[in-house]
Amino acid sequence: MLGVALLVGALYVVQRELASLRLDDVLRAMDAMPLASLALALAITVVAYLVLTLYDALGTRFVGHPLSYGRIAFASFTAYALSHNIGFAMVSGAAIRYRLYALWGLSALQIAGVVAFCSLTFVLGGLTLGGIVLLAVPEAVPGFGGWVATPVMHAVGVAMLGCVAAYTVAGRLRGRPLRFGRTEVPLPGPRLAVMQVALATVDVALTALIFYVLLPEAPGLSFLVFLAVYVTAYTAAMASHVPGGLGVFDGTILLGLTDIVPAATVVGALLMFRLYYYILPLFLAGALFALNEIVLRRVAVARAFDQMARWGSPFVAPVLSAAVTLAGVVMLFLGTAPPFQAPFAWAGVTAPTPIVEVSHFAASILGAALLVLAYGLWRHVTMAWAAVLVTLTLAAGLAVVKGHGWPVPAMMLAIALCVLPFRRNFYRDTRLVAEPFTAGWVAAVVALAVCTVSLALFAHLRRDWAAETWWAFVLAGDAPWSLRGTIALGVALLLAALFRLLRPARVAALAPSGAAAERYAGLAGAPVPCRADGLVFGEARAAAIAFMRLDGIWLAIGDPVGDPHDRISAIWRFRDLCEQENVDPAFWRVGPELLQVYSDIGLTPFPLTATGEVAPESAGDTPPAAHYLVCRAERDLMRLLPVVPELARAIERIGAPA
Repeated sequence: MLGVALLVGALYVVQRELASLRLDDVLRAMDAMPLASLALALAITVVAYLVLTLYDALGTRFVGHPLSYGRIAFASFTAYALSHNIGFAMVSGAAIRYRLYALWGLSALQIAGVVAFCSLTFVLGGLTLGGIVLLAVPEAVPGFGGWVATPVMHAVGVAMLGCVAAYTVAGRLRGRPLRFGRTEVPLPGPRLAVMQVALATVDVALTALIFYVLLPEAPGLSFLVFLAVYVTAYTAAMASHVPGGLGVFDGTILLGLTDIVPAATVVGALLMFRLYYYILPLFLAGALFALNEIVLRRVAVARAFDQMARWGSPFVAPVLSAAVTLAGVVMLFLGTAPPFQAPFAWAGVTAPTPIVEVSHFAASILGAALLVLAYGLWRHVTMAWAAVLVTLTLAAGLAVVKGHGWPVPAMMLAIALCVLPFRRNFYRDTRLVAEPFTAGWVAAVVALAVCTVSLALFAHLRRDWAAETWWAFVLAGDAPWSLRGTIALGVALLLAALFRLLRPARVAALAPSGAAAERYAGLAGAPVPCRADGLVFGEARAAAIAFMRLDGIWLAIGDPVGDPHDRISAIWRFRDLCEQENVDPAFWRVGPELLQVYSDIGLTPFPLTATGEVAPESAGDTPPAAHYLVCRAERDLMRLLPVVPELARAIERIGAPA
């Protein structure tokens, strides 16, 4: 609810601040940015991501399992590039670290320590800079500086810095680890704690500096004042849980800066900041995976590229899904945006004609199609992979004939080239319309549709319409037909998504008795495990999974049994069932054959020992095992660690198949 409230408030602020602003104003502000400022911002971005890699370098040393810098840099860059933009739980920074570090020999508790260390390091940086700005420039904090008393702000700042100081000496004063149940968490010594604080402070300051150098000099805009605005905006964005802080971060920045800097200048700097810190790293991660896949098809394959394929394969679908989503948003906006040059000028058509208007609406249709297909890519549907290539090619051609210059067609073709080599990652031969749309996906579509329509209105709005409501403008006689069509398409897409959400394709969990138990026994050649609480079948009902109901987790017992072609659909249906019931999926004692599929649904594999316990730390890369526990590690691993050995002993005592 907090995230929804922050998003609604941010959209209100954005609408209010941009009511009298035109697209031309923003474009002129971006053109006025000095080349030196753009180059400096790009250089600071590179340094900022390098600093982020030191989080993991310190974390792995803290848990006693240091890794090579190449591996650390890959894990850190992948974690931050994807989690900053995508926001899916399966590709959060914690999930990525669990997946990669488990592959590289760290034990489950060591990985948990690295994740906690990195998260805490970032919090320490925010507390340090937050305390400084509250003491130095409390009046600059957006939303608070005007009505909260200065002594109160100072007291909060002192408390924040006090927490940081207490942390730096806690390890020496306490002298023993913190204990949470049966888990011990050691505290770093003063030297390492000071390094954490310094590193995080430099990281947050560098990220703010990227934005700051894109702004022109203005009276009253010192770096400390801007830092107060930036830290507030970033905190609000994190609290909202919106991917990339979309809307929340931007609204807070506008609220804090538009009294000092013109709104057009702030919006232009916002766009460039998001390009540098969010979009370019995301596309770089996608390009690295695509280049790696192409190189792997050559006869001589370098060992380094082969390792990168193993590390990066689970993240291919989320990265490409995010890129296709961005392409869909761009095409939706271009369906209403005025072209940079006369459309169809090459054919002698310079005045608005029905064919020109149809081309606008066609761009919106392609954009809406890309949004839907992106969801299919995320779910590894083969049909979505093929349809995305066709749709992106059509979008590139349409952008050319509409007169939008070369950047948009180049972007569409570049994304298509990134998607092309990854045919083997989209292995599900299922109908896209049969896939259940989740509440999270519908929320994302709604947010994107609102932002796209807002941009469209912003692009067409004249200053003399600034005081009118948006529906009055859309219904006016001189409103572009393409704008009306795109808004109608957006409403239709929204209604269709809501309809699918309200009436989803539900997956049924069957009781392990009667006809369902007989069918399972026929597929497995053995009776249903005694500890099973339910059964779920694949789409063709030729494969089945037996599972137990734990608190917040449904634990499948072994791999799916039955037809190999239907086992994959059984795994995905079990995942959909768990999401439908608001629990997490996990699998116990699975073999190595389907580990890639388990990774694709957001689960991390941990090898099991012969006694059924999670394997300890290994000196090199984790060796292959006969059986694995796969789970959503960042949420469920610590809860499953004490359960798994007990389950193994119980199954062994009962003598049921495992």
